[in-house]
Formats: sequence, C-alpha cells, structure tokens
Amino acid sequence: MNSNPIGIFDSGIGGLTVANAISKAMPNETLIYFGDTAHLPYGEKSKKLIREYANGITDFLLQEKQCKAIVIACNTASAAAYEFLRDRHKGEIPIINVIDPIVESLVGQRTNKKIGLIATNTTIESGVYQEKIHRRASHLNVRALATPLLVPMIEEGYANDKISHTLIENYLSKTELSDIDALILGCTHYPMIKAEINAFYQGKVRLIDSTDIMASKLKNILEKENLSCAARGAKNKFYISDSSPHFDKSAQRFFKENINLEYLNIWK
Repeated sequence: MNSNPIGIFDSGIGGLTVANAISKAMPNETLIYFGDTAHLPYGEKSKKLIREYANGITDFLLQEKQCKAIVIACNTASAAAYEFLRDRHKGEIPIINVIDPIVESLVGQRTNKKIGLIATNTTIESGVYQEKIHRRASHLNVRALATPLLVPMIEEGYANDKISHTLIENYLSKTELSDIDALILGCTHYPMIKAEINAFYQGKVRLIDSTDIMASKLKNILEKENLSCAARGAKNKFYISDSSPHFDKSAQRFFKENINLEYLNIWK
C-alpha cells in the first residue's frame, strides 16, 4: 500500500497550492488530484450538497484509484464534510483536512493576538475556525470576513491586475479586519494572491495559509503509519469534472511538467 497514491481534492484550482507543497515535501509520493470544476464554487453551496460532492469524490479516489490517504484541500469542504468522511472511513485510511493544521499552528503562540480570517461564505458561516481557535487558544481574538468573490476571480485567471487589486483592497479595508496582527487565508485559492494581500498590508501582517503546514502534517502521519513511499512510482494524475480554461495552465505553473489532465464526470 505504500506505493499507492495520495488523493487530493478541491472545487477547482485552489487545492493545487496544497498539492504542490505535498509534492515538494514528499517527492516520492504519487498524487491523484480531483478538481470538481463542475460544481465550483463550493463556498455558495449548502453543507448538505458539499458533503455529497465530497463523498462522491472520496469514493472515486478510494475505490477507483486505491488511494492510501485523502487530503481535503478545500476549506469549505473541510468545514462541511470532514467529520462525515472521517467517521465513514474510520480505521481505513487517514483523512486530513486543511483547517486543523492551521489551528494547531496557532495554539501556544503569543505573538499575534488579533487574528483576521477571510474565507468563503460557507466556511465563515460554519464557525469552524472561530470555534476551534477559541476552544484551544482562547487568548486569540478572531475577526472573520466572508470574501465570496475571490474564488471566482482566481478561477477566471484574474491576479496581479486592476480587477484583483480593487477587489482585494475593497475586502481588506473592511472594519472587521482593522488592526489585525495576522490573517488566516481560509481558502486554498488565496495563496495564489498572497503577494497582493501582502502588498496591501506592506508586509506588516503575518499571512497564514495551509500549504506548507498541511504538507508537514501529512508527512508526519504517513511516516507514523508506515505509509511513506520509498521510491517514486507513477506520474501524478489530474482530473477535473468539467472543462476549465485555466486549470491546465495553473497546474503546469505549479508542477513544471507536462500535466496528465483528464476530464471525468464521476456523477454520470
């Protein structure tokens, strides 16, 4: 089973940031990535519907692709479906979400006390970040703001231009995020505009995203459960559930290789 792939899924291209970090941290591992482009953005869907999507993708990655671990590379799906998937596959394989590693990284730190959070509507409304941080690090003051237009903006390829600058400035200027010490990028799409966010704050606000933290967490889990792969096997494989004009380009930018991309509708 050690040579079996790691399954990673997101609503679109955002999870590529996590997949890229995992590939760098564990170069011997084979990745199977599923971008559910037919149903993006997840942030505007109900928890029930997101859970159905996440369950279908997980079944595909486990049954069809024999994945040895599942990474929910989407904050919205992590908030809506992680506990369901964890309980359904308890004792079978590791299932890791992108929220808990961020929360764990904040526990015990005393430098940043006013923490901003930007994420999709569903993630913010779930209260999962706020609840988990308050329960484990009650000294932190979390200020949450839904930023629903950022995901479709990124999926459409807008970054480092007037459109992205204007939208980012509009959101980050809100009173909810005034005087913060750190900002949680509560969506795996957001690292793609991290430089623009950092420029807005002039480097004075610590930006926290799940990419490297998630990769380190997964590596520790695989080593602990003796699931690490000793030698590189098959090439990474990328699936999308609907055509996406920017997915191929984004994947090649992250992985610097000819992408093995295939359109697959698993809900036929």
